[in-house]
Amino acid sequence: MRTVLVDYGVGNLLSVRRALEAVGAVVSQTGDPAAVAAADRLVVPGVGAFGACVETLGRRGLLGPVREFAGSGRPFLGICVGMQMLLDESTEFGAHRGLGLLPGLVDRVPDTDTGGQPHKIPHIGWTPIQPADGGRDWADTLLDGVAPGTAFYFVHSYTAWPAAAADRLADADYGGRRIAAVIGRPPFYGCQFHPEKSGPAGLALLRRFLAI
Repeated sequence: MRTVLVDYGVGNLLSVRRALEAVGAVVSQTGDPAAVAAADRLVVPGVGAFGACVETLGRRGLLGPVREFAGSGRPFLGICVGMQMLLDESTEFGAHRGLGLLPGLVDRVPDTDTGGQPHKIPHIGWTPIQPADGGRDWADTLLDGVAPGTAFYFVHSYTAWPAAAADRLADADYGGRRIAAVIGRPPFYGCQFHPEKSGPAGLALLRRFLAI
């Protein structure tokens, strides 16, 4: 089974590739639209600004192949901004259209906690994840076998708000505010945290992705 890591010049490509290979993936790192369309599994990374990532995918002829793959029923994983792009729109540096694969909005993480006290933005560091209210059970999903309360490594200033509660699998808590940690519709997933930077827990999640 061939795992394609989409190379569009954005994201921690080397770290993601090494993590996937560490858990047994045969990885093809490519920006070729035909190779993306033909993948057995697809991983879309992303760092930086939402609009710039979407624009770069479009400029390289990858928007169509990524959309088509995501709707094909084959395993798909978006990481960080690669997850956020799955939604309809982001407010980061103005309004920007996403891939429209899941209804919803990406908006800035509030710069205060629920008590009104300022907290640091971006949200950086190890944060436990929990089942999302109204979300799917974790059995037979990307999070099958992950214990609630397991911590993953986050670096982000914006958070996804899927329109349907069922599209949220896991949340993290930041200052009492819900942060979407994992979203999707099996076997199509996005994670806000970086599994490639999340130690054994991140590797276990990638291993589970390869088993889907």
